[in-house]
Amino acid sequence: MKQLTPYSSIDWESHPPYLHSPYRSTEKRSPQKPLIPIKQSLAELTGPVFGEDDLRPLDNDLSRNAIVNGEPLGERIIVVGKLLDDAGNPIPNALIEVWQANACGRYFHKNDQHDAPLDPNFKGGGRLLTNDKGEYRFVSIKPGAYPWGNHHNAWRPAHIHFSVFGHNFLQRLVTQMYFPGDPLMPLDPIFNGIPDENGRNRLISSYAHDITEPEWALGYRFDIVVCGPKETPFETKEV
Repeated sequence: MKQLTPYSSIDWESHPPYLHSPYRSTEKRSPQKPLIPIKQSLAELTGPVFGEDDLRPLDNDLSRNAIVNGEPLGERIIVVGKLLDDAGNPIPNALIEVWQANACGRYFHKNDQHDAPLDPNFKGGGRLLTNDKGEYRFVSIKPGAYPWGNHHNAWRPAHIHFSVFGHNFLQRLVTQMYFPGDPLMPLDPIFNGIPDENGRNRLISSYAHDITEPEWALGYRFDIVVCGPKETPFETKEV
């Protein structure tokens, strides 16, 4: 994998600015002075390397990897896609981590005190490696929307967080995947923090009928590009 885009060469027409006033928390945590690049050491550039031993059998099935007593509640989904570089070449053996809220819009985390039910059979986290064609696949439950207090009656659209690693932890892209047709996207300051419409569209998955399994789960496709003019916009982190 190529080194992810450095701060100095980021295309700010496609990526959200660090300071985006409609997203209120960026006013306190955006950089106030120019960033200082830190030279990478040999150890940082050469490791770690991810392999099959880093994964457990159900890490790529969020609908089953946390079952305590019964199936998780909600609509089962299958998400597939390709991890690509700027030339469209597949990136094999890359670690992808995903995390999300449950079907009621609540994260399995002590800091989430949203007045919605926790699902004891769904923790909302998983990980996987791309295959030799740069492809990935995981099973999950479609997440629900949730309130987030940014402004009056603010709700986040349904989304899944992605963290993509290259050959080491410094080669990382963090982004979000949205679902087609969500009525909350035009109202969401995080999604609309991306100035370019094409950039916003790269964060929206597409329904994939060829991936959908009869009477079991709906399929969605979400390709990720890690660098270049078609790079998937990075995530403006929620706090």
